[in-house]
Amino acid sequence: MDLSSYIREVMDFPKEGIGFKDITTLLKDGKAFSSSVDALYDAVKDYEFDKIVAIESRGFIFGAALAYKMGVGFVPVRKEGKLPSDTVSVTYELEYGQDTLQMHSDALSPAERVLIIDDLLATGGTAAAAAEMVKKAGAEVALAAFLIELEFLEGREKLKDYPILSLIKY
Repeated sequence: MDLSSYIREVMDFPKEGIGFKDITTLLKDGKAFSSSVDALYDAVKDYEFDKIVAIESRGFIFGAALAYKMGVGFVPVRKEGKLPSDTVSVTYELEYGQDTLQMHSDALSPAERVLIIDDLLATGGTAAAAAEMVKKAGAEVALAAFLIELEFLEGREKLKDYPILSLIKY
């Protein structure tokens, strides 16, 4: 199935000049969504990892489905102030300012291997921040996986120390 045919481009969102890759058109189609989860599963099944670290919010969609399908734990990475217990935090640079991501400090154990997942790899800042939190916890990034990669933004550069895969490339 050509998953890219289910991605809608919304021009001038979130600001003028940006062509936003909208995955809701893929998610609303049961066969396309199922195919995307199956394709991600096929792409990651041969890697060894103990948990899936998924980035808020669209990473949760694919991360939870894969964690269930693979029988591994699921770790949510959220924006600052959204988790109820002790957290590990990383602040990172955005195009205009900073943002902070957090995960529970007891979410990972030393020596665990994790898959980091999100719907989109753009500049790589968010995924790199998640990888930094994984390292702070003493765990290891086995792989970073994305449904979509915007190759022209060169996000792989910020993740060059890790294996990376993406299903749809623009």
